[in-house]
Amino acid sequence: MSGPHPATAAVRLAVRTALGECAPGDLVLVACSGGADSLALAAAVAFEAPRLGVRAGAVVVDHGLDPDSSAVARRAGARCDELGLAPIGWAQVHVATGGEGLEAAARDARYRALDDAATRHGARFVLLGHTLDDQAEQVLLGLTRGAGARSLAGMPRARDRYRRPLLAVSRQQTRASCVAEGLDWWDDPMNEDAAFTRVRARRALVDLECDLGPGVSAALARTADQLRDDADLLDQLADDAVTALSEGPWSVDDLAALPRAVRTRVWRRLAIGAGAPAGQVSTRHTEACDALLTRWHGQGPVSLPGPLVATRAGGRVSIGPPPPVE
Repeated sequence: MSGPHPATAAVRLAVRTALGECAPGDLVLVACSGGADSLALAAAVAFEAPRLGVRAGAVVVDHGLDPDSSAVARRAGARCDELGLAPIGWAQVHVATGGEGLEAAARDARYRALDDAATRHGARFVLLGHTLDDQAEQVLLGLTRGAGARSLAGMPRARDRYRRPLLAVSRQQTRASCVAEGLDWWDDPMNEDAAFTRVRARRALVDLECDLGPGVSAALARTADQLRDDADLLDQLADDAVTALSEGPWSVDDLAALPRAVRTRVWRRLAIGAGAPAGQVSTRHTEACDALLTRWHGQGPVSLPGPLVATRAGGRVSIGPPPPVE
């Protein structure tokens, strides 16, 4: 008896490894959009979970960004039902425009829906279909932003209740698996819209593979794996430093004694701890704060999101609301 297609075998192995964290009877939910990546994941979970004594369901999120989105969501739910997944949840979300952009708003709405579904059903994990190619795109985008090791570390395989089993599986493999399993998938038209930065990064990777030879995406994904360990260690050192610093105002000497790689992370944590929105604290802000130590010449307060200001006075630095305008 012949085994599964090599691509299907690769997807199933990745899923089996991820489900190894589960205890018998645990419930996992597959976030399924109806695209090739999430359908290949759903099929592999439907195959592997019963063999490990794990219950497996799915969540389909309708973002309402396409006239056919409801029909696409229903088809995705039907595919999951045919695969034997249960329960199958369906969530229609409102994606607010403005702010950090449509992609970010859709992502935030999707994760809220997935969190709600996981809580409602008591799921141990939610499985996401991000692939090696998605990871490579993430690293390339991090390079263009100059955002440091944490950004270049890409997407983690595990965070809180979320798991990404397919980060070592290529998009080509998920499509080949769907073909082998007779699964018709949906191609999101947004994935071809060059108005989105991620789409342009995807096209740039194709060009790089053509110009530099195959393996660029895999190399970028490996870079993420290597940098994630470094970033995790630096983050832990920064957390320890913030604990040791305690409440502000903070001594200039104590802050200056920290290694720069740790100190830049400490600035970010101090700003967020004072009330700055995490998504708005940039490298520009942390560099300006660090100049209060390393390039001090009596400059005025540093403006931070919130709004907040970082101020140096009397050998100490504080972060708080700006003074009232008289």
